[in-house]
Amino acid sequence: MNLRRTRSNLFKFLVIFAVFGIAGVSITGLFPGIERSEASASGPSPSFTGAPLESNCTACHTTFKVNSGGGNVSISGIPRNYLPDQQIPITVTVNDSSGVLFGFQMTGVDNGGRKAGQFVLPVPSPSPALPAMQLVNGFVNGNERQYIEHTVQGITPTVIGTKSWQFTWTAPSRRIGKIAFYAAGNAANSDSSSDNDQIYTSNRISLSSSAIASFDGDGRSDYSLFRPSDGVWYSQDSSQNSAQGVQFGLNGDIPTPGDYDGDGITDRAVFRPSEGLWYVLFSSGGYTGFSWGLASDVPVAGDYDGDGKTDAAIFRPSEGNWYILRSTGGYDVINWGLATDIAVHGDYDGDAKTDIAVFRPSEGLWYILRSADGFTYAHFGLATDLPVQADYDGDGRHDVAIFRPSSGEWWMLRSTQGLGAVQFGLTGDIPAPADHDGDGSADITVYRPSESFWYSLKSSDLGVTGSDWGLPGDIPVANAYLDR
Repeated sequence: MNLRRTRSNLFKFLVIFAVFGIAGVSITGLFPGIERSEASASGPSPSFTGAPLESNCTACHTTFKVNSGGGNVSISGIPRNYLPDQQIPITVTVNDSSGVLFGFQMTGVDNGGRKAGQFVLPVPSPSPALPAMQLVNGFVNGNERQYIEHTVQGITPTVIGTKSWQFTWTAPSRRIGKIAFYAAGNAANSDSSSDNDQIYTSNRISLSSSAIASFDGDGRSDYSLFRPSDGVWYSQDSSQNSAQGVQFGLNGDIPTPGDYDGDGITDRAVFRPSEGLWYVLFSSGGYTGFSWGLASDVPVAGDYDGDGKTDAAIFRPSEGNWYILRSTGGYDVINWGLATDIAVHGDYDGDAKTDIAVFRPSEGLWYILRSADGFTYAHFGLATDLPVQADYDGDGRHDVAIFRPSSGEWWMLRSTQGLGAVQFGLTGDIPAPADHDGDGSADITVYRPSESFWYSLKSSDLGVTGSDWGLPGDIPVANAYLDR
């Protein structure tokens, strides 16, 4: 920065520095004789986004409480679900009609409060223009975090009362469960101090497809079921606290829910064994039907090619073959399993691709063919146990797990948290693990047909919730992801 300025320009320079008064840049060395001032028009110090264990910009701008003004800071572009290495354009906008200059800071963290993914700065235009944003690193509770924030070139709005910054976020190379983004924004009045500036915070989350029964797209699985007797899908939408029923299917159809159009909302779908046909009702509009399978096949829908869309697939026990119709084109035939095996497909290695896997009751063994990490196996369970594979520790990978009907016990071999056991349920309950609280981890859940009632143990706070929803004979949508 050119420091040869007139007296007037020097005053303006100091005003800009004082506006964003978060501890970070000392100007004492630049201007001898001027009283030391800790300020940051050139970018705040790390760790002021309002993320867990962080403060926000009111640590310095103390006049008003956070989010007490008439404006806001918004984060746009965050998808409901992310894919490994996905390049995601993000926009942060601070709005406040009283603001003269604007600034921001943003970070993204995983469930453990660690850096998640990588922010990428845009190329200044026209080149070689000075950048409007910069990247800084900091540590919170011993965990490294990355921050993207304004520079002195990026604080002046082009439209009165609002300022936006556009950049890219690159998702991690593996699924790591829920990722939370936190942003703090400053709408400053440019009065040569840190007084009377408005500070706003906001946050957004992106999941690794943990909401397997979300018909409203809010990132939380809904209490939902398929009624074979009339082919109606019933759901309690968690975002609106409302119910809906959609007729799609016939008596005898097997529900095969999934995100077939990749919009982050669960699509209603069925496999009709009598015809070997699949029917899919897209949440984005329209429906389709196609032939894939035989009457004796077991549907094992999943995202086998990692494009964010569910693929139609079947396991043929008589052959031990898996037939996968990829949404990206073509099909695969893979031999994996015996006639008595139970399909336990899921993403066990976190690469966003469904892995082929079977549970062999006669041996109590799981045989898993991971798409990224190759073959593995686990001795876990008894012949009478029901497999309930899901992501119970929120790391983006399916865990080996069983529900023991005789005792109502859940046993989980979690990929990051190790062995766990919980008594939750009774004989006759239908296991339906799903992420009902939106924290990226599957909640232990059962549907009790004898009472037409749901019981769920939330992973976020270990609280128990319930819902009177359904009739005997209904199939929980979350259970439809398991081989029944």
